[in-house]
Amino acid sequence: MLPTDAETSRPWEPIILIAVVTLVLVASGIRPYDRATWVLEVAPVVLGISILAVSYRRYPLSPLLYRLLFLHALLLLVGGHYTYARVPAGFFVQDLFDLSRNHYDRLGHFVQGFVPAILVREILLRESPLRRGGWLWLAVTSICLAFSAFYELIEWWVAVFSEDGSVDFLATQGDPWDTQWDMFLALLGALSAQAFLARAHDRSLRTLPTTGLGPKG
Repeated sequence: MLPTDAETSRPWEPIILIAVVTLVLVASGIRPYDRATWVLEVAPVVLGISILAVSYRRYPLSPLLYRLLFLHALLLLVGGHYTYARVPAGFFVQDLFDLSRNHYDRLGHFVQGFVPAILVREILLRESPLRRGGWLWLAVTSICLAFSAFYELIEWWVAVFSEDGSVDFLATQGDPWDTQWDMFLALLGALSAQAFLARAHDRSLRTLPTTGLGPKG
């Protein structure tokens, strides 16, 4: 169950989460199924770790967001090590429910909308005139869906310019509607995050004195 913060922020927690992700990153690079696919899949994690480490003191994020980013990074690293179509947990679920394919990549694209929705929501609440309500929902959902579509373009470009590992990176598993499913699941993820975590996110934001969104008085 995802934590919902009502407590005060723990300044050491992001450092521990970043350290754990770094260790898992190193471990995931030990004999991955396909080295090229591993590089492509873990690149966002490496970029994210770098940004979070540099911005930690100057622009701290809410505790809830740090934890969500941590879980998202672990999901990406596991997918990078095995490739999304070969993650053992996905095969277990496939056999358990007699599914036609390994659905780990479906989970990945749902989370690709779920976690960025809270990230985008936080940035918009802190840096834009938008406040809680319908316009914030629309902006967050649109940005997440646009990001998902852009990621599908990246997959297309990789497939066009690279033969080795492109099939593993695409992870379509023979589904002609894989791209549409990926974007749809990201959309569901963005909507679900806002529906179920908005209040928890607001409480978590109040632990940051620098946001200007904390309790008054």
